[in-house]
Amino acid sequence: MNILFVSLGCDKNLVDSEVMLGLIDQKGYRIVDMEEEADVIVVNTCCFIHDAKEESIQTILEMAEYKMTGRLKGLIVTGCMAQRYQKEILEEIPEVDAVLGTSAYDKIIEAIQKAVEGKVSVAMEELDVLPEVSAKRLVTTGGHYAYLKIAEGCDKHCTYCIIPKLRGRYRSVPMEKLLKEAEELVEGGVKELILVAQETTVYGKDLYGERSLSKLLRELCKIEELRWIRILYCYPEELDEELIRTIREEEKVCPYLDLPIQHCNDEILKRMGRRTTRRQLEEIIEKLRREIPDIALRTTLITGFPGETEQQHEELMDFVDRMEFDRLGVFPYSPEEDTPAASMEGQVSNEVKERRRQELMELQQEIVFSGSEELIGRELSVMIEGKITEEDVYVGRTYRDTPNVDGMIFVHSDEAFVSGDFVTARVTKAAEYDLIGEVTES
Repeated sequence: MNILFVSLGCDKNLVDSEVMLGLIDQKGYRIVDMEEEADVIVVNTCCFIHDAKEESIQTILEMAEYKMTGRLKGLIVTGCMAQRYQKEILEEIPEVDAVLGTSAYDKIIEAIQKAVEGKVSVAMEELDVLPEVSAKRLVTTGGHYAYLKIAEGCDKHCTYCIIPKLRGRYRSVPMEKLLKEAEELVEGGVKELILVAQETTVYGKDLYGERSLSKLLRELCKIEELRWIRILYCYPEELDEELIRTIREEEKVCPYLDLPIQHCNDEILKRMGRRTTRRQLEEIIEKLRREIPDIALRTTLITGFPGETEQQHEELMDFVDRMEFDRLGVFPYSPEEDTPAASMEGQVSNEVKERRRQELMELQQEIVFSGSEELIGRELSVMIEGKITEEDVYVGRTYRDTPNVDGMIFVHSDEAFVSGDFVTARVTKAAEYDLIGEVTES
């Protein structure tokens, strides 16, 4: 049987997709990448914000067409949209044969079998369950890097966010299980592990009574062939001295942190349900740069949150100008049903949200371009990601760059490299968000 898999949304969702692909592969089904060849199509959906929801709906409808025009026998919808809109999906898109919630991805084989028999099925497990899967993940990121999801769910309940209702409370994956998974990934050729969760900084508190991310990092560093460990989604208020010390001391842990702060204005932060003030954010950022001088800091911001005034937007512009983040993403606020923020007074027009987003990105562009210029002359470790055809130029990433999110470095060399190789390169030129360099050591 031929199975086509479409994974949408975040890297955490991608890990669930890879687990399901592992189960499909273990069963002996053939995984294909052409819709026309598929007997069953699985769409792992996202509905975090409006645009993600629209993409998920459009993808499901596009795949449903193959029930009429191709050999397709089964269409299965999994992930966040399946969890949130199971009833609506089955009622409004009759071509869908199965819906699996966010804690039911281990039921994928059963869903496939029922779908090809013409039976409609729904699998919705309790959200506080962590599915147990014995099959090895089928890594889809090229084999030289992989995401390691260290926890599921979230307890923060920010007023704009639907995730706790879709993913449940925060549940850490036991450390022994993560270490086993990491070792298997590294044995399969992975050189970089990217730790993800809705929030990574409180890892282990529910299981061990204390934040245990530092301990996990130190254990992962003992895996011999592993070269880089990258940490994403660290809530700034949860950063502690031990984590800072671990990043500083452990060579394998990239001096890179993703701090999703969303805003800097105290009133907006309070309305968002965040747990920091502008002053605290500035102190945390200053401390990180003092304790870890080469650290690259990434953050995400929301523009046009209900009640945001022009003055508060200007305050955010000033904050970004002062903080000089190395990497920055900006998203217009998206009102999501069943969240407190959606019914707040002072909803901002889409035009204003987008204008504010553009202003922030234009400011950040200047900051990034200036920062790139300052790297000229430095030697950096580079992970090779690929080669430009018919040229002696390789595409890679430095410790400052998360895959598919941040910039790249293009390095010239007469030597032959493959994806996952590490080289040392001297930066010779800055090209906006990217760098250009020469390999000095391999």
